[in-house]
Amino acid sequence: MTAPLLELKNISKQFAQRLDMAGRIAQKLGANVRDEVVHAVDRVDLAIQPGEVVGLVGESGCGKSTLGRVVCGIHPQTSGERWWQGVNVDALSAADKRAMQLQVQMIFQDPYASLNPRYRVENIIGEAPVVHGLVDRRQQQEYVASMMQKVGLDPSLARRFPHQFSGGQRARIGIARALAVKPKFLVCDEAVAALDVSIQAQVLNLFIQLREELKLTYLFISHDLGVVRHLSDRVVIMYLGRVVETAPAEELFSQPNHPYTQALLAEVPSLDVRKKDFVAIKGEIPSPLHPPSGCHFHPRCPHAMERCKIEAPVLKTIAVNRQSACHLNE
Repeated sequence: MTAPLLELKNISKQFAQRLDMAGRIAQKLGANVRDEVVHAVDRVDLAIQPGEVVGLVGESGCGKSTLGRVVCGIHPQTSGERWWQGVNVDALSAADKRAMQLQVQMIFQDPYASLNPRYRVENIIGEAPVVHGLVDRRQQQEYVASMMQKVGLDPSLARRFPHQFSGGQRARIGIARALAVKPKFLVCDEAVAALDVSIQAQVLNLFIQLREELKLTYLFISHDLGVVRHLSDRVVIMYLGRVVETAPAEELFSQPNHPYTQALLAEVPSLDVRKKDFVAIKGEIPSPLHPPSGCHFHPRCPHAMERCKIEAPVLKTIAVNRQSACHLNE
């Protein structure tokens, strides 16, 4: 196996809400108030090989999007290390870090909010390549046309504004913008969630086509297990900021190991199962402000033991290319 293209080592990300003036005064007067800290990502290890498509799955609020933004460098990690092609990103010079960041681009969830409404499409797609010296300004128009053709858009529409396009077309503009700086790695954050089902299929097929043509690597973030199964080579399951299971896609869907993964897959709609009552996972997802002790899933787990309330399980290898964080494996 080759060295990972991207590797995360013990990555954590926290967001702190500091007390305002009134809060600090109340604290000094003896009130039980303090800074609030959101534990969005908690000690995540993840290695992604060149050309691999990794699906990242979990409930809303589990930290998927935050992890994607850490991968792209949009959010600096609170602790841990990012490695790119065997080099620690945080040890790079400012110039080398900027060059590395161009190799990792993000496609955002909302194709309506992620495009500047005051920019024409030719500027949305063509500005970054010119600014970073990848394309001469005199070649910008021709380059934008080639990018639009690559994602299935008519180049004659380059002078239009985002509001003049449909949702599917805006999604393609977002993809073209990411591809314009010639990245090796794309983070796709719920990239098809806001689209109609028929348009979703077209955009997913485009992702598959671009992967083959441009030798791209994907981190595909989604809550839609059907989409993830269709697109991914490997699936990573997150719960409340932690990775609880990772496995090749077909193995995970056929033989889930972690109780949380089993609960997720048990309620995936299927034409093969008739007259089945929907049973949601017991309880509410805990707040990342005050995550449970031990295993974060233990308040909702049907197999929870006393040990689960005290000791956090470590992500361990349970089979070839498979890892799970559950005390039941011992």
